[in-house]
Amino acid sequence: MKLQNYIATTKAALRIPCECAPRVVWKFMYNFGWRSMRNISRFEKRQAEGKPFFPAFVMISVTERCNLLCSGCWVSGGGRKSLTVEQLDGIITGCKQKGSYFLGILGGEPLMYKGLLDVMEKHAECYFQLFTNGTLLTEAVAMRLKKMGNVTPLISIEGLREESDTRRGGTDVFDRTLAGVRACRKAGLIFGVAASICKSNYGDLVNREYIDLIAKEGAHYLWYYIYRPVGADPNTANALDREEVLAFRRFVVESRKDAPLFIIETYWDDKGNALCPGATGMSHHISPSGALEFCPPIQMAKDFINEDGSNLAELFETSEFLASFRKMAAESSRGCILLEDPQKMVDFLEKHRAVDTTGRNTVWAEYKKMIPLAGHNLKGEEIPEANRIYKWVKKKYFFGFGAYG
Repeated sequence: MKLQNYIATTKAALRIPCECAPRVVWKFMYNFGWRSMRNISRFEKRQAEGKPFFPAFVMISVTERCNLLCSGCWVSGGGRKSLTVEQLDGIITGCKQKGSYFLGILGGEPLMYKGLLDVMEKHAECYFQLFTNGTLLTEAVAMRLKKMGNVTPLISIEGLREESDTRRGGTDVFDRTLAGVRACRKAGLIFGVAASICKSNYGDLVNREYIDLIAKEGAHYLWYYIYRPVGADPNTANALDREEVLAFRRFVVESRKDAPLFIIETYWDDKGNALCPGATGMSHHISPSGALEFCPPIQMAKDFINEDGSNLAELFETSEFLASFRKMAAESSRGCILLEDPQKMVDFLEKHRAVDTTGRNTVWAEYKKMIPLAGHNLKGEEIPEANRIYKWVKKKYFFGFGAYG
């Protein structure tokens, strides 16, 4: 069985050089692979030695604008805030100065942000993960990304045809998204498909048939999330319960044994212990208003970048708000405080006089209505990784960095 695991994972890895353009493969290996390994080492050393803080990875939401209106999205119903091109350029420059070359680009829908591809192309030594609904990912866009080589699209599919339209507030969303998937495959890009798992799409997406389908469509990795009902239109009834989270974790571990692509999540370490990327300091988020946020769904902050983003490193190093948030979250649970204890989160935000960073200006009211829901902290029922390759990667790159004692 162990040999079969190695063979299956090796086959999934070999798809990349066999199916993708040479420039795309080179940028992935050097910009993402080599530079990310060095960056993690630097981050771990900073944490161990108590040096000024800077996260290993930064996620950047460039705009609130979107062409869909998804239920439960923290941006849905928002305004029209966007970073300026100068701010985005300054953020990326600041990350590079700290040795961080891998950045997540989110929205809204980031492909609605004018000048985005120009900025990513300018920073050719970086590697960007582009979180997109895929409906604007045309063949022309995909061919430009091929020429650039330093972008991996991560295309969100929230269900099959019926569920996609219901969940995403549009028509023909699944087929329009699938067109973006096929454009990426035609261009020879390394790309993935993402899914936020909830009750209504669990049957559609958490099964081997779906994994095989998106692998056949050319995706090289599948990134699973757990649904967080937030934003102007939350749907708490659609959130997973503990037994469903446990079953989801078990499915992911079992599927990793022989899946024809890589299955990604950032919730658990090699032993199955829960992790919070924000609490460990591994990752923080910059909003379209320029706010430094704990994570994308928690849209409250105290610190904002300046007009050209040149104060990014200083803010991360000196932010008492983020330092206190990391400490409070790590001491509360290894899981997600937003789901497990929203009242404690609200009390913390009130104590620190955090401000709403969105264009809709309704976040306070939204958080005060939240109720505790099941998170991914499966204490007492941890499921360790079964595939040794995934186990090694998790042990090397997904651990607590001292956050949990």
